[in-house]
Amino acid sequence: MDRELYIPRSWTSDPARWRAAGLNQDTVFATKPELAVRFLDAGHHVAGSRATRSTAATKLRSALEERQAGYVLAVARSAEVTTAAGKFRADALAAKVPRQTWQKLSAGAGAKGHRFYDWAVIDLAEARPGSHRLLICRNRTTGELASYHCFSPVPAPLATLVRVAGSRWRVEETFQAGKGLAGLDEHQVRRYTSWSRWVTLAMLAHAFLSLVRADEYARHPAQDELIPLTCNEI
Repeated sequence: MDRELYIPRSWTSDPARWRAAGLNQDTVFATKPELAVRFLDAGHHVAGSRATRSTAATKLRSALEERQAGYVLAVARSAEVTTAAGKFRADALAAKVPRQTWQKLSAGAGAKGHRFYDWAVIDLAEARPGSHRLLICRNRTTGELASYHCFSPVPAPLATLVRVAGSRWRVEETFQAGKGLAGLDEHQVRRYTSWSRWVTLAMLAHAFLSLVRADEYARHPAQDELIPLTCNEI
């Protein structure tokens, strides 16, 4: 577990301001993808990342590939990708997927059961080594599309890519729980030192609740008609 604070460029370009905020004098502006690369350099796992068409996002993908770390990064439907047949927008490729190619798979369990979507995967033509693919998710009710750029050192099964893409919901739920149960978002962020301490304690409190919940479930599994205890109940 770790944390980083995104500092706006207007702060890092104002020495008086970052000194008043308690930032180190070697603090420089970094985009969120660049902060993710710092986690990689420190040996941390990066989860729940959303890529954009920016240069910083390209650097994040390159950093992951250099470390032979597979990824599933969400991209805009308008993002252009290259296949053996040429360059296409992600949503245009989705429209070309044959009906029989879509597979109904769960992106993970939610509050109301498994989240089922239709999924398809398309091989991309990349000069870089490894397996590069475009994963497309289609809402079974609304038809809304979501696209993911995927990389793995060797080709990964569709079910694996779907499981990784679905982990983003768990990340979002973790943020919501950290805010609601441990006050993760209640710091005013006026000085860096106090922010760092606040977030660290909030993360520790949430981790404690999660461990107690897991231990309680291992010792006293819920009855068949009941769901396991939640962190809120703990």
